[in-house]
Amino acid sequence: MHKTETLSKKQLPNKAQRHKLFGSVEPGPRTKPSEKSKMADLQNTRNDFLFDLDAVGIANVKHPITVTSTLAPTNQTTIGTFKFSSSIGKLSKGTNMSRFTEQLQDYYKQGFTVDITTLKSFTKDLAERLKQNDAEVEVSFPWFFERRGPYVQLPGMNHADAAITVNYDVNKGFTISASLTALITTLCPCSKEISEYSAHNQRGHVSIKISLDQDFDESTQDWKAMLLEAAESNASARIHPVLKRPDEKMVTEQAYENPRFVEDVVRLVAADLYEMPFVTKFKVECRNEESIHMHDAIASVTYDKQQEEA
Repeated sequence: MHKTETLSKKQLPNKAQRHKLFGSVEPGPRTKPSEKSKMADLQNTRNDFLFDLDAVGIANVKHPITVTSTLAPTNQTTIGTFKFSSSIGKLSKGTNMSRFTEQLQDYYKQGFTVDITTLKSFTKDLAERLKQNDAEVEVSFPWFFERRGPYVQLPGMNHADAAITVNYDVNKGFTISASLTALITTLCPCSKEISEYSAHNQRGHVSIKISLDQDFDESTQDWKAMLLEAAESNASARIHPVLKRPDEKMVTEQAYENPRFVEDVVRLVAADLYEMPFVTKFKVECRNEESIHMHDAIASVTYDKQQEEA
């Protein structure tokens, strides 16, 4: 028989001793002031610092936000990723970074619904808080919407990646852009043409970025839903979270009836955007994750309706 060994309980030093063991030292003398009014403010140093800066601020700020939509769920809480900035002249050394997050907290306490009207107010208030002539806010977020299977009608949640950018200039006013990236199904027209039966398909990523007219009324039109429809309605088929066999039959047959190259997708989406009066400029990109190739297929189109009118 093997002798059973009894291990004695380890005696550890106390927590303060452990910290000292791993390098902690006693606090040294404090010679600099603790009161804000007596502290040096390096950001507000005035001198000739050689160059004006296009943008100074903070990025990758994650914060809970509320998003509204014409698609269910009409009100949802999601996570916004923010970027805040403003320009500064060469006579200023820097900006006060804390003012960006202070303003975010102020708006959050009031219930921060991320829409264009609120972001315009936020950006203008930010410029005034920073004592600058301009400011810019970018926010990106996952936007969720309910999607039902086409036949059985079981619901599930889809999502797209949405973003809004608002720039405020005291002399020029507001510049607003928005973007949406959605997933679609595409079926290869070439594969359908040359094969005796079947055709390969793939998942496509459609990215749309638009510039919005300053008079765009978000209370009557949901830009997110409209861009989503532009992407999905011009695909071979839509992506669904829940598909039963009757649904799958409908989706695959629809894809076979509507073959699309990436070139086809971006041109068809562009046509829809061209017909939206509140869109002044757009860029559409499509990237297909090819199912029988090692590469992705890509296409894009950019169009400025304002240049057309000039």
